[in-house]
Amino acid sequence: MSASVVVTGLGVASPNGLGTRDYWAATRDGRSGIGRVTRFDPSRYPARLAGEIPGFVAEDHLPSRLIPQTDRMTRIALAAADWALADADVRPGERDAFDMGVVTASASGGFEFGQGELRKLWGRGSQYVSAYQSFAWFYAVNSGQISIRHGMKGPSGVVVSDQAGGLDAVAQARRQIRKGTRLVVSGAVDASICPWGWVAQLAGGRLSTSDDPTRAYLPFDRAARGHVPGEGGAILILEDAEAARARGARSYGEIAGYGATFDPRPGSGREPGLRRAAELALADAGVDPGDIDVVFADAAADPALDAAEADALTTLFGPRGVPVTAPKTMTGRLYSGAAPLDLAAAFLAIRDGIVPPTVHVEPSPAYDIDLVVGRPRPLAVRTALVLARGQGGFNSAVVVRATEP
Repeated sequence: MSASVVVTGLGVASPNGLGTRDYWAATRDGRSGIGRVTRFDPSRYPARLAGEIPGFVAEDHLPSRLIPQTDRMTRIALAAADWALADADVRPGERDAFDMGVVTASASGGFEFGQGELRKLWGRGSQYVSAYQSFAWFYAVNSGQISIRHGMKGPSGVVVSDQAGGLDAVAQARRQIRKGTRLVVSGAVDASICPWGWVAQLAGGRLSTSDDPTRAYLPFDRAARGHVPGEGGAILILEDAEAARARGARSYGEIAGYGATFDPRPGSGREPGLRRAAELALADAGVDPGDIDVVFADAAADPALDAAEADALTTLFGPRGVPVTAPKTMTGRLYSGAAPLDLAAAFLAIRDGIVPPTVHVEPSPAYDIDLVVGRPRPLAVRTALVLARGQGGFNSAVVVRATEP
């Protein structure tokens, strides 16, 4: 088997576009999907904005038997997996079940489903709690439901490392393919826009409390005040490059390099681990900093975290040494789903020769980075670096690059 692992299918569900085509059109045009929460009344909470997926009706995409046993997160993930498989022209029923796996990430599991069952437990009694609660809330449920739906019996699992998890899952999928599995469904979808999930996110202390969608999530801006959360993400089809080529599959590009680190103990005085994660990914891909055409930033919108990321970028690439973008300013941070969505955007940037913008941000001169703002930037993209950090010290980086025709 080839050491090269390529992406042959994308399935996207995003606050600014349902489906890859709508997401990419909105992202190129700088159209945001952030607004006031509608899935519950947010008026009693200090944070009231989110990126909610518009127009997703699970019954339009899934059989009725799946609806009562799944959380919104899993319904979106199942639909995105269907779209990714169709995009890759993969028919699971025609393939060896043990040669297909599923590796996804999750930051919270099925919070909304769990909230509903807890309400039944305390309001009506234990006999009213659904038996599906035993798994519908669980971090691994997306991997399990996707594998069951498509008869995938190969190496599978879940990675839980907060907002870095989506990159870690893709790296684990790549590892399984290098061990011999021909195809792995990977990526992540999260959705916790419900009161229980909202309180958990507020407890992290990083949510923006602005009520202005254009001023709430401003990474690398003097006015940065925290992030806006969102729901959604992306599912990717990863394949062994030789196997994909043999079946005539189209490739978006290669997962070329990966690195992950963990931050030192707070107060230790030691450098955060993000730069080292990027260096490991570059080394794994066999590329130099000068080979990177664009960086998709983590973009925490926390002054200290923004400073740490900007410092990592300027140390690695030099002051304003590489274009940097944060299209998640149009969606909010989608937790484990954010970085796979950035991977999808990176592959689409390679395909179309364009870097999507960072919206609403006026870059602070304190961060000496070349942030792409306002409008998309035409650029021949061959190689991109995607960064992600999870609360608690997780750092991950993935290098993607174009494949030869």
